[in-house]
Amino acid sequence: MATGRGRVLRRYGRGAAAPSGAAGAGPSRPFTPAAAAAGPRNRSRSFAARPGECSETANAVIKSLRLTPSIKPKPNLCIESMPSEMLMKILSYLDPVSLLCVGCVNKHFYHLASDNGIWLKIYSSCFHPKRTIWKMKSEQTETVSLGSAALHDREPGYWKKEYIFKQIAAVKTRVMQLVKPVDLYTGLPCKNKEAIKASGLSWIIVLKDRNGKEYVMEKANLSFKDTSVTILWYSTNWPCLDILSTIKLFGVTPLLPDQSRAASKNGPRRRSLIAEYHLANLTGNSAAVGADKLVQLFSLNPGLLVGLWKEKNEIAFVMASLHYHQLLERSTLGSAAVQYALPPNKPILDDIDPEYGLHDYSLHLDMHGGSCTYLCGTFKRLFCRKGDIENGYLRLTVVSLKDNTKHLPLIGTVGLSWETDVFKGNVKGCYVMDVTLSDETGKPFWCFSAPVYMELSSKASGLYDYMGHIYTTDYADSEGRVCVEIVWLEETKEYFVVSLVLYINTKKVNNWYGTNY
Repeated sequence: MATGRGRVLRRYGRGAAAPSGAAGAGPSRPFTPAAAAAGPRNRSRSFAARPGECSETANAVIKSLRLTPSIKPKPNLCIESMPSEMLMKILSYLDPVSLLCVGCVNKHFYHLASDNGIWLKIYSSCFHPKRTIWKMKSEQTETVSLGSAALHDREPGYWKKEYIFKQIAAVKTRVMQLVKPVDLYTGLPCKNKEAIKASGLSWIIVLKDRNGKEYVMEKANLSFKDTSVTILWYSTNWPCLDILSTIKLFGVTPLLPDQSRAASKNGPRRRSLIAEYHLANLTGNSAAVGADKLVQLFSLNPGLLVGLWKEKNEIAFVMASLHYHQLLERSTLGSAAVQYALPPNKPILDDIDPEYGLHDYSLHLDMHGGSCTYLCGTFKRLFCRKGDIENGYLRLTVVSLKDNTKHLPLIGTVGLSWETDVFKGNVKGCYVMDVTLSDETGKPFWCFSAPVYMELSSKASGLYDYMGHIYTTDYADSEGRVCVEIVWLEETKEYFVVSLVLYINTKKVNNWYGTNY
């Protein structure tokens, strides 16, 4: 066996001196460069001729080489080095959401977390399948336990997929049952709030800067109204407004909703893009809808409100108003990059009625400012004559300026409430308008929820019953316009809606009814 003894002898023999008391030894000779230049041949010859002249130091080193054990490096212990059987035992104690998270670690853990044995146990405890499977043979019939048949006859990951599909189907069935009853006044589902909670739906905003970095805001307060939900995001860690380019609004649903506990932020979730807003030159391109001592509000269509601190010109909060009409579809059926496309309406033709599509409209109007509701009413049998169609719009008069019997009072002082982690406030003259216009069959025809503001009008009041300032509120999108006139009655300290007119785009009417106005 090669022990390296000769190599050590040569190493220490180069400069080793013979002991002074050795027999036949001459005077000791120190190591010199000349001796080193003599070459390995002379040195090996001198060792062979005088083997007893090895120094004690060389013998001690040789002895230590034989007695000292070799040092092995400590193994790098990690969970991946554990046996698969042990890992499977650990994973069997996890819940479905945790198993899906473990499967995202790497390929090895994905296969372990997709084991049919683990998922069959979860599937059986949740859905209680039949315990036997009958198999027909040539002469007899036998029962096979579900466990053995399901494990050996199924492909890897089969019971994981079955569990996920059944859970999604169960949640969908529960939500469909909740949205089936329809409100007679609005034409919208009666239990939208319960359906949203049953699906585990929530909303987030993603702010993106010019370099592509994204900032996700999830902390939000929800305020449910009759026909809309208002979402308020606030934080102390908003990114700088000058570097932001866009805001994206997403609906977020957990892959496996659990009614017994809140959805985990780290669990598997799906995003559905609802709207995208551009923040470039926000203060210049957006409509300012009001301000108080601390913040200034800017509106972005559709239905987004951005509050900026006055002193720093930075984001204080973001508020979104979402109408209930097809909100669940828009928040769940889209993708992270593409919005859900609403299905086109199939017009029902009518050759008998010469004014088909011009009458029997119904309007449900909500005016609120956060926690306060200023007006909530339903108006039926709205119509428009052919002679009232001007500039491509149908005119639907809801409240006439001349008919003071239909003028409507507003409850309280109009203002929009906001809050952050530290401050709270109320912007006077600003509120959220929810419009639900239904056709003659009660089907929602034009719906929106948007922040608006009251602007002081320069014209004087021509009404003898009201002596005070006149305010106007205007809203417009691609489908129509809303014009409201409000009078402030100084004596009673209250607002009155004296005029409310809707203008509907004829293109939308023609596409909806199949007409040609």
